[in-house]
Amino acid sequence: MSFAWFNPIVAILAIPAGAAILLTLLPGYRLTSRLNVLASFLTFVSALALFVTERHSSQFFLIDDVNIGFVTLTTFVAFTTSVFSASYIGHELETGRLTPTYLRFYHAMYQALMFAMNLALVANNIGLMWVAIEMATLTTVLMVGIYRTPAALEAAWKYFILGSVGIALALFGTILVYVAARATVGEGLDAMQWTTLVAHASSFDSALLNVAFVFLLLGYGTKVGLAPLHAWLPDAHAEGPTPISAVLSGLLLNVALYALLRFKLMLATNTGAIATGSLMVAMGLLSLIFASFMLYRRRDIKRLFAYSSIEHMGIITFAFGMGGPLANFAALLHMTMHSLTKSAIFFGIGHVAQIKGTQKIADIRGLTETHPILGWGLLLGVVAIAGLPPLGIFMSEFLVVTSTFAREPALAVLLVFGILLALGALFLRANGVAFGEPCGSRAPSGASYTPMYAHLALVAMAGIYLPPPIVAWFQHVARLLG
Repeated sequence: MSFAWFNPIVAILAIPAGAAILLTLLPGYRLTSRLNVLASFLTFVSALALFVTERHSSQFFLIDDVNIGFVTLTTFVAFTTSVFSASYIGHELETGRLTPTYLRFYHAMYQALMFAMNLALVANNIGLMWVAIEMATLTTVLMVGIYRTPAALEAAWKYFILGSVGIALALFGTILVYVAARATVGEGLDAMQWTTLVAHASSFDSALLNVAFVFLLLGYGTKVGLAPLHAWLPDAHAEGPTPISAVLSGLLLNVALYALLRFKLMLATNTGAIATGSLMVAMGLLSLIFASFMLYRRRDIKRLFAYSSIEHMGIITFAFGMGGPLANFAALLHMTMHSLTKSAIFFGIGHVAQIKGTQKIADIRGLTETHPILGWGLLLGVVAIAGLPPLGIFMSEFLVVTSTFAREPALAVLLVFGILLALGALFLRANGVAFGEPCGSRAPSGASYTPMYAHLALVAMAGIYLPPPIVAWFQHVARLLG
């Protein structure tokens, strides 16, 4: 199929790009928030159309079975987050935390972020992908500091500095891949295309590829939030608008991990290349155990779940590092369940923080009594993210653990230790939030809980029954990932 204007790949890029430009010009919160939701919905519908689009590649764009799933998940969560954002940001305007000018800027940046993430996922050029991830980083930096408080500006600056270091390392790794490819495929854009690189990687200089992957792992690992490269993530979650926390945890971390997986696939074809899976296993396990310990020290509820994101990205990276059909299947399932669950949790936290006027865990008590719909929804999210049955994350974690036990029992013991450690910390904090002595405001919330419960319903259904077409699709992609 040609790249005509009606092509889905054009739509998932043109819609958010056009909406971002339009939103910078339009006044009025209600109009811009509705347009933000409409643009996000149309982008999601366009992403669904990719499933019936012929797989193809061009000099700059690629549609294959691997990235279609990532694009669909990204656009779906972006759409539901935009629905949540409409009521959340409206409250921020009413209370004076944001001005109409900043709201116009916020919605434009939201669509610019969607464009950047989609571009990174469909890029067939490693340089273009790097540019797209850098654009996504700069966009979120601006959104993290949108409240203009000292803490928010500090968090944005910290994110900018660490993100710039990470992206610089990733750029150096990208250049080394180009240098390794140039001797075989020649100079120019051909030496930067995924399809060309994978086809000829077996003849590349393995020493150059090894050094390149180390830099790529450190660079894109910073974006994934892997320890010890994670320091920007808790501050960005705590100080930025809650919809951006949902997008960061549920989407942007996945996009950076997708970039790593592409390079891992390329190195797998070179017999002299480094064992990329071992490096990913080590960083994933370190992130899991480190974040699980740090959960016990959190006093801010958004920071608590920021460290939970580090924990789960560690599990996903570990599973992809282990490789094989079962571990890859589990990693894909876990990534999907984590995106849905963590965004749902941040939807709930956003409403709680607005009602109570604080993010301190000690000042948020007894939600199941004061705000039962919100309290029970948030508790269900904690149960899901902790990995208890019969919810979806239990199934994915069970598959990761059983796959690891069959191959590396010692690693499986460490994996289970980290998971149980995190479970204890989450329930230690959730108990008081849900069932403690009520305190603070009892004012009703005027927000819609539809996005939160829609995500939780999908996670609950996945734990009980996965439709055969979805299972078959995940199995197919897991085999492609090697």
